[in-house]
Amino acid sequence: MEATKTLTKREIEVLELISLEYTSAEIAREMYISKHTAISHRKNLLSKLDAKNTAGLVRRAFERGILSLQQPLSSY
Repeated sequence: MEATKTLTKREIEVLELISLEYTSAEIAREMYISKHTAISHRKNLLSKLDAKNTAGLVRRAFERGILSLQQPLSSY
């Protein structure tokens, strides 16, 4: 699966928050979206990055260069 399996800007923002250990409820509050929408973003990310769980999701994001330790987080 391609690393650029077209993640949306919002999915990347959610991914950044997931990497900072935010829960779905916290992501929803931070991004002014419903908890259901945050969960949907998380599910879409798991599918697009072919990960089984959150740890795998973050690992694949770093491996594929989607996230980086030197990269500043997007402003929400």
